[in-house]
Amino acid sequence: MTVLILTSPQDVTADMVVDKLHARGVPLVRLDPADLPGEADMSAEYVRGDFHCYLSTQGRLVSSRALRSIWMRRPGEPAAHAPGSSAWLGAETDQALYGMLYSTTARWMNHPRQAAQARYKPWQLRVAHHSGFAVPATVVTTFPRVAEDFAARHGQVVVKSLSGPPRTRPPVELPTTLLAPGTDFSGVAAGPTLLQQYVPKRADIRLTCVGRRLFAARKTAAEGQVDGRYGDTGHSWEPAGVPERIARGVRDYMDLAELAYAAFDFAEDEEGVWWFLECNQGGQFGFVEAETGQPIAGAVAEWLSPGG
Repeated sequence: MTVLILTSPQDVTADMVVDKLHARGVPLVRLDPADLPGEADMSAEYVRGDFHCYLSTQGRLVSSRALRSIWMRRPGEPAAHAPGSSAWLGAETDQALYGMLYSTTARWMNHPRQAAQARYKPWQLRVAHHSGFAVPATVVTTFPRVAEDFAARHGQVVVKSLSGPPRTRPPVELPTTLLAPGTDFSGVAAGPTLLQQYVPKRADIRLTCVGRRLFAARKTAAEGQVDGRYGDTGHSWEPAGVPERIARGVRDYMDLAELAYAAFDFAEDEEGVWWFLECNQGGQFGFVEAETGQPIAGAVAEWLSPGG
């Protein structure tokens, strides 16, 4: 049985899992949908109740019947690299490729339907609450008065992006920012703004869930640090134990979201409470494995493999 990995050639995290799959002797095909058509080809046929489909890339041919699992890692937009690429060709290719893959019996990490839903931060907060996590008070609004009232009620608040930094060249950094007292909220009317109660933290927690396996890492925060993704704290990621309440909440979240993989971010306060910040259904784990030695790539490879 074959593993299909949908990702770009520059995905170093995927490279780690590919190495583990090779070590296990598991056949795999790595495809960037951006290369279809052109560098990759496909064919699907439905006749009298029988469905057959094939993908070809880099000299490899795989049948849908041979697919064990599909890892939806970081694929490019369908047909983005194709000669004569256009929005229409992209839409046609998307329909063909994913319509074909949805029709297989392979299991997904993660299925595109669930992955798309899981990206919405307001939805994440609701699922986190129902999973039993501590969730900071949050508002998403285009009403300046609502933003002002929220800041007045909760004192220190941060502003963060809903969708992440814009994809531009050169890349733009968009860190979570602590707002100063007396901030003018009139700009909120220009676009939806996410404000959240600030959690003074002593550490950042990154918890990676692969199937039912949990890998938690902890990095001590610098004094007054707001966004652990930016700036040198003088500390490294270290393996961390997972409290039973958190483990139960993560598994409940994964079940509710119907995810096979996710990376959770928590802020640990001075009392040791883990506050839910977000859940990235396609979050990176390479940096955590490099610093902690936790076998996350191996766990992903095992889940994707036959018998996993």
